[in-house]
Amino acid sequence: MTAEDKSAGMHLLEQGMLVEFQILGVEVLPGPDDAEFGLRIDLRLGEDDDEGDRSNDVEWGGFGFCFVLAVLSFADARPRGSSDIDHQEDDQIKLVDFLEGLNFVRGELHFRGDYIRGRRLKTKITVKADGAVTLETVGRGKAALQWLERVKGKKMLSLVG
Repeated sequence: MTAEDKSAGMHLLEQGMLVEFQILGVEVLPGPDDAEFGLRIDLRLGEDDDEGDRSNDVEWGGFGFCFVLAVLSFADARPRGSSDIDHQEDDQIKLVDFLEGLNFVRGELHFRGDYIRGRRLKTKITVKADGAVTLETVGRGKAALQWLERVKGKKMLSLVG
C-alpha cells in the first residue's frame, strides 16, 4: 500500500467514524441452509434528534461511512470453498478494492463486495441522499451488527500496511 493510499484510507476512516447513525430495523435473511443466513439492516445517518434534512450528513460523511463498513466486512471475512487458495490472513482491504466495488446509480451510492483476494465478503451497502442506508450481508450471520457496534463505540480503526 502506497503512502498516498494509506493517507486517503485513513482520511476516509476518520471521516466515516464521525458519522452519527441509528439502526431502524434488522431483518434476518434466510440462506441456502440454516448456517448461511444474512442480515438486512436499515440505518439512518444523522443524529437521533435530528429530524431535518440529512443530505448534509450524506454529503460530508456518506462515502467515509460506506468505506468504514467495507473495511470491517473485509477484516471479518473468511475464505469459502476454493477461495482459500487466494486468502492471506494478514491482508488488508485496499482503497482500490473499495473503489472497484463502488457505483453511483440513480442518486445512490452502492458498494458491493463479493470475493476480494480470497475473502468472502458478500456485503452490499446502499447510501441514499436522504440519509437512508441499507447494509445487507449473505452468509455472514450477525457479524454486521458487531461492525455497527464497533462504529457506535467509536473504537478507532486503523489501516495496517
